[in-house]
Amino acid sequence: MHEKTIPLQKFVIESSASVKESIQPESDDLHYRALFDQTGECVFIIGLDLCYLAANQQALNLLGYEEHELIGRLVMEIMSQDERVGTVTINGDNSSLSERMLKRKDGTTLPVEVSTSIVYDERNHPAYIQSIARDITERKQAEQALKRQTRILSVISDATARLLQTSNIETKIPGVLESLGEATEVSCCAIFEITTFSSDPHVNIQYRWNRPGSSDFDMSVVLAPFLPLILISPNDFFSSVTTCDHDFLFTDVSFAIMPIQGTLGSRSYLGLFDCRKTLSWIPAARDVIQTAANLLGSALQRNRYEETIRLNEARNRTLLETLPDLLIRIDLDGNILDYSANSDHPLYIDRDVMSGRKLSAVWPSELVEKIVGQANTNGFAKSHWLEGFRLPYSKAVYESRLHPINSKEALILIRDVTEQEKLNELKSDFINRASHELRTPLTSAILMTELIQSGGTAEELQEYWQILNSELNRQKILIERLLIAGRLESGMMRLDRIPLDLIPVLEESIRAVKPIASKKNISINLMAEPGLSRIVGDKSGLQQVFINLVNNAAKFSVEGSAIDIDVQDVDEDVLVTISDHGLGIPTEALPHLFERFYRARNVTIAEIPGSGIGLYIVKTIVEELGGSIEVDSVINQGTKFIVRLTRSQSSH
Repeated sequence: MHEKTIPLQKFVIESSASVKESIQPESDDLHYRALFDQTGECVFIIGLDLCYLAANQQALNLLGYEEHELIGRLVMEIMSQDERVGTVTINGDNSSLSERMLKRKDGTTLPVEVSTSIVYDERNHPAYIQSIARDITERKQAEQALKRQTRILSVISDATARLLQTSNIETKIPGVLESLGEATEVSCCAIFEITTFSSDPHVNIQYRWNRPGSSDFDMSVVLAPFLPLILISPNDFFSSVTTCDHDFLFTDVSFAIMPIQGTLGSRSYLGLFDCRKTLSWIPAARDVIQTAANLLGSALQRNRYEETIRLNEARNRTLLETLPDLLIRIDLDGNILDYSANSDHPLYIDRDVMSGRKLSAVWPSELVEKIVGQANTNGFAKSHWLEGFRLPYSKAVYESRLHPINSKEALILIRDVTEQEKLNELKSDFINRASHELRTPLTSAILMTELIQSGGTAEELQEYWQILNSELNRQKILIERLLIAGRLESGMMRLDRIPLDLIPVLEESIRAVKPIASKKNISINLMAEPGLSRIVGDKSGLQQVFINLVNNAAKFSVEGSAIDIDVQDVDEDVLVTISDHGLGIPTEALPHLFERFYRARNVTIAEIPGSGIGLYIVKTIVEELGGSIEVDSVINQGTKFIVRLTRSQSSH
């Protein structure tokens, strides 16, 4: 630094102790004055006593003073001495550059960049100070915006890390809103949806953060007048200022609304609200906020996807657990990827035990090859069914259905078809027996017809006609029972539940069976107290029941024996017990006695004709009428059938 140059800071301090008389600019220096007034800079001339001596028009306009109002004022009244907005730089040409605050006449302040230099006279003595001020308000605003953008970007970066590291995004969203609100220096930050299902759209707030100590307001009321405008361009930025009609500390609310992209089609928005100042956003800052909104939208979308996946997995798991079948998911190498079965399934094993094992290590490899099928050896290409197989350690019968998921995975459904197999066997057995039962009387009827056509004595012809009639009746009864069973199963047979006398029904049933019993010299005894035994039932249906039971008793009883029918009123029921003295029923056959097409082994051996559906019809009708049937039997001693019916409370 030149030895005659006095640094500004030192000069300001020393000038208060010794103030020299100011040197005015030469008034006749017209060239200098013109240059002084016409320059585009704000120029101030300051005396060594730190009072303003002159200022050009640009400087006066900046401060709002007339020249006579400014001259003579101390610099410290206009320019801050201690509140600097930047650093002081001392240049080598005896000038300094600093950023300070200027106070206008109206009391407002503005930041300026001040270039100050000392002007010397011809004797190299300090004459006056020249100060050039430049308004840097826009630059400072840009710097503030840049700082705010930097803070927001930092918040976005931090929020991204937090949201990606958590499995429960919803718990982190409020913290992200708080950070965003602090970074943007607003009073409130919220995520909301605009619901348009009704005629009037309304706001549904999902998340909200309020700055502590800031005034509260009803967001729905603030946004309500602007919803139609927002919905006209739902993908655009929207901002406005409105006034709350409520008794809040701050009535003016400024807000900015950004659409949130990626929220599964719903109209979600990020809203920034402030009750202290008007929100203004330069395009760059607006883009940064929109980036934050999109990040939140992506996080919410991910959260909804994950929630949907969790719900689907739970729903699928529930469905799998309620299915009666075993489900096995395997890969192309036969490894078990999933094993799901109800706990009461005969093949149930905990999935954790089975997962990872090879199916061929659990079941015989030959069986696994049949389940997979030859067409799926090199890749799962087509569905494959395997019916009617058994496992070494199980008595049940199973069928499998393989369905490819892709070329490397397949789903195998294992179904227990034991009951179906039994039913199929019973049906096959029934068809064979029914064919035999129909063929036998038909063959006999054809034979009798041929004999009648051939002629014979009157006694022979009479016998032929009787046999023909008997065989045709056997066919009729069998066909009628098949029709009744079909009508019961299809629900086409309607049974009335009306009060009626049971004794006449029993008497008609006995008369229908008596010719058959008489052939074997079997007596039928009805024991009942007269005037009692009114029940609720269907006359036609009960006749089917008792004709079947009494007919069976006669069919399986030995010649010359008796059938006893005992009727008793017990509490609210009527019990009908039908006892015979016949073959009896084996103990192992009792649980299956009322199944369709079932016939006890001893009856089959004795070659007693029958279809195996009579007792099924009996049980179905009795239960339809609200009753029950039981059986008690001893081999070679006889059988008792106890029918329990509901007693009628009406006497007529």
